[in-house]
Amino acid sequence: MTPRQAWVLGLASTASFMMALDSLVVTTALTSIRQDLAASLESLEWTVNAYNLAFAVLLLTGAALGDRFGRRRVFGIGLALFTASSVACALAPGVGALITARAFQGAGAAMVLPLSLTLVSAAFPAEQRGRAMGLYLGITGLATFSGPFLGGVIAQGLAWQWIFWLNLPVGLITIVLTTRRVGETFGPHHRFDLGGVVLVTAAGFGIVWALVRGNAAGWGSAEVLGALVLGAALVVAFVVWERRAAAPMLPMRFFRSRAFATANPANFLVFASLYGTMFFLAQYFQTVHGDGPLAAGLRLVPWTATLMVCAPIAGRLADRFGERTFVAGGLLLQSVSLGWIALIADAGTSYAEIVPALVVGGAGVTMAMPAAQRAVVAAVRPPEIGQASGAFMMLRIFGGVFGTSVTVAVFAAAGGGYTSPGEFSAGFSAGMGAVAVLAFLGALVALGIPRRAVAPRAPVAAR
Repeated sequence: MTPRQAWVLGLASTASFMMALDSLVVTTALTSIRQDLAASLESLEWTVNAYNLAFAVLLLTGAALGDRFGRRRVFGIGLALFTASSVACALAPGVGALITARAFQGAGAAMVLPLSLTLVSAAFPAEQRGRAMGLYLGITGLATFSGPFLGGVIAQGLAWQWIFWLNLPVGLITIVLTTRRVGETFGPHHRFDLGGVVLVTAAGFGIVWALVRGNAAGWGSAEVLGALVLGAALVVAFVVWERRAAAPMLPMRFFRSRAFATANPANFLVFASLYGTMFFLAQYFQTVHGDGPLAAGLRLVPWTATLMVCAPIAGRLADRFGERTFVAGGLLLQSVSLGWIALIADAGTSYAEIVPALVVGGAGVTMAMPAAQRAVVAAVRPPEIGQASGAFMMLRIFGGVFGTSVTVAVFAAAGGGYTSPGEFSAGFSAGMGAVAVLAFLGALVALGIPRRAVAPRAPVAAR
């Protein structure tokens, strides 16, 4: 790759690593936060969910702002907001201030993450894009997998505030280098789709609120059902608006592409199964095996190492052989892995029995993620990559929230709890069975992806 491409890939991957890390790194530090800030259980839940809620509902808006005002400019503004909010998290005098700062962190991440993918996609031609995305996702995925472990290391070795202080030097350096090394690009139009932004933000908020509150308030409660119905109605209104808008933030014609229309839901199910697994796997090692947070994190290393080794390879092979095989095959491996764990995991299962399943699952996720991203961005013209990336990232975060909610609900319905290793194992096995089913459904959806996604060569007037 050229020096310019290397800078774009390095800076975008660094920023993406920061955003992905902060979605999970706080989970193993919650006990320290509770003791230091006298936080309630509900407050701790919102410490995690405020970030993901703001992140998910503003992703398409972040991509639209980048297309309108300049991708590098908005990328830098998002980094600045994220870095300043990290400092506010570290200095928070109470849990309310911490939750507020976490929400602003999520808003900054919503501007950075879709544009980081857009910058990488725009910097590389189609024949090199899969390899670049494999490297990008390898670094981003490392943050996803190592977040809980790093949170335990920092909280135990230093203090929980350092989880956020470490973002300050990295954020400042990345902002400076981005202004010097990354060129400015714009989207295909210069008008800002304010109506689309309002509708998609409100729709995303309603749906995510329902998913986050479902287990606590009850899936049949007026709060959850009302939020879900309102969110769905606003999604319909958003589709109607975008079909008529002169400069839509998400052209509905994208969904006429079979690659775009199938790779997005397949990726949704990749992250549903991934986040559902991540929520409980470290807890299984701590509750059933009696490990501490650091030891539990170390037991996840086979999964992480598989991701780092296989992601660049999978990206290159997808360039040669097309995306469908890798998305469908990767999700099938993920389903087999999780089904394997569901069948063998109980209070007496040894770590050695679980390791092979972790390796198989890590390889499966690694195969699916870069190929799904490549299929989505290859289905649109280069100037429209920002719009496609925003939709892709939004569905990814929704998938994570959905997968976690489903897994927790199944865990509780199966009688899972924390009073004994046996009780936890019963719920854990049921939860792993549920995410195995989600991964298998994703594999079926992925069979609809064309063998090789090709971007349209000429503008399409109809929406």
